[in-house]
Amino acid sequence: MAAPSDKAFPVSWDQFHRDARALAWRLAGAGPFEAIVCITRGGLVPAAIVARELGIRLVETVCVASYHDYQEQGALQVLKDVAPSIRAIGDGSGRGVLVLDDLTDTGKTAQVVRAMLPGAHFATVYAKPAGRPLIDTFVTEVSQDTWIYFPWDMGLSYQAPIQPGTSG
Repeated sequence: MAAPSDKAFPVSWDQFHRDARALAWRLAGAGPFEAIVCITRGGLVPAAIVARELGIRLVETVCVASYHDYQEQGALQVLKDVAPSIRAIGDGSGRGVLVLDDLTDTGKTAQVVRAMLPGAHFATVYAKPAGRPLIDTFVTEVSQDTWIYFPWDMGLSYQAPIQPGTSG
């Protein structure tokens, strides 16, 4: 992914919670799910919300590092694999497992995790066109050149108007 563009999509905690609950509504008919595997770190927050809404108590992580400096997507590195007990669900295919992340951007992370759990249901709160084909369920699509600012990445500060030369 290139550096953040001028197309900003800031998401507040309230909005993210609403969007994650909307994702849970969409997923309610796609289950049942025995477990959630969240892709860290972005999948942790939606996993907590979806787990609560769908009554799923078994939550696992897969740790994949890709955004190394928040500007360039580097080589993917699996820091922690999915537990064997979770991999065994669905006769080893992952069928009955819900994989969650906050966003699919290029789809590279989803490809890595899908190879681990090919039968799992993949869901994200937000999707970009390049990654969307790898996701089964999502809530909101944004353009590929839009940079999503998640609430856990933001602080309060002045924002300049979109139109150059316009004073606030």
